[in-house]
Amino acid sequence: MATTTHLGFHFDDDATAPTTTVTLQKTMALLMRLSIGWTFLYAGVNQVMNPGWTAVRFLGGAKSLKPMFEFFASPAVIPYVDFMVQWGHLMIGLALITGICFRLSAGFGALLMIMYYLPRMDFPMVGAHNFIVEYHLVYAFLLIYLASIKAGAIGGVQDFVARIPWVAALLDRYPRVLAWLT
Repeated sequence: MATTTHLGFHFDDDATAPTTTVTLQKTMALLMRLSIGWTFLYAGVNQVMNPGWTAVRFLGGAKSLKPMFEFFASPAVIPYVDFMVQWGHLMIGLALITGICFRLSAGFGALLMIMYYLPRMDFPMVGAHNFIVEYHLVYAFLLIYLASIKAGAIGGVQDFVARIPWVAALLDRYPRVLAWLT
């Protein structure tokens, strides 16, 4: 019996089930990618369009690693943190939705989700109602998983972008860059 490997999944070629399974997996990966991308994009647009938005309240309420998060919330640092969070959300969301630089943006998104998870941790509780695991950690795991299966290549526009002459020349010159486009 032959085995087919697609996106890291192994399927036996003895029935039509693998084709159906692969189609379902690709569809679900695309829907997860678009959903989490929209979550980031919406947060970013909302934060950028709101001139009074700041992360200082969230950081000030840290329960773990308090000195580090208090430093991030200090008056000298918070303008930079606010800028990186607002525009980070926006750019990560765009990258996740389009599939361009997907693995890089998924990595930064996962790091950002861990940075949201840690201040809420008052071991073993996270926030008021979660025991060890809460949604920021789940988002981080989802982003790592989607990056590992190269979900940016499923319905993404990176193939179109890679055919633009100056981008194609850049990718020919630096082939390792291509790995970060998917």
